[in-house]
Amino acid sequence: MHYNCLIVDDETELAKMTAEYFEMFDVKTQYVDSAASCFDFLKTNDTDLILLDINLGDGSGFDVCKKLREDYSLPILFISARQSDDDMLVGLSIGGDDYVTKPYSLSVLLAKVKVNLKRIEEVRKLEGHEVKEPDTNQEFSLIDSTMSVVLKGDNISLKAKEYALIKCLYEHKNTIVTKDKLFDEVWGDSFYGDGTLNVHIRRLREKLEEDPNNPEFIKTVWGTGYILELK
Repeated sequence: MHYNCLIVDDETELAKMTAEYFEMFDVKTQYVDSAASCFDFLKTNDTDLILLDINLGDGSGFDVCKKLREDYSLPILFISARQSDDDMLVGLSIGGDDYVTKPYSLSVLLAKVKVNLKRIEEVRKLEGHEVKEPDTNQEFSLIDSTMSVVLKGDNISLKAKEYALIKCLYEHKNTIVTKDKLFDEVWGDSFYGDGTLNVHIRRLREKLEEDPNNPEFIKTVWGTGYILELK
């Protein structure tokens, strides 16, 4: 069976309440209470997005995320009572697309989920259309249907949030894109901090730059934002 959202959280009452709230807004949602039940669920069902707690009774959400990333590219949003910057940075660096602290606002969490689901739907609409082969003579180009970048002839696949971020920079290439504009266009709201953006920029540089510490393409404009420099 197909679901829009899977909640993995051993706080079952909270998970149930969240699932019921999402269902009211036509987001088909299921919840499980352990790491083991998460993987069992995915054997017979599929989901567009996962909300993942860190402190699970039978393991760590961080470990679950790492294992999921071996096989899935779907958005993973951490939901946790752990509020330290270190936890957030770990969650984002191992493959999480966002980090939401508890107690969370149901309406805000729903907004974040819907932003991700909308982006997934936009990508799916492109699937099935004839995809024009990229010009590999171009130094840098994007392929929406596969969420990938053609860089100097190499095809580099990205996760959904990484692709949305590089696409925003690409659409404004050779001009400064402010942090506020990136938050608005990529995440769809202002409920994120610089740490989230910095981690995603770092992950993009690790995939796209020969030397991430001395980037050729994605440049920081200190105190303002970023610029994608292309010839």
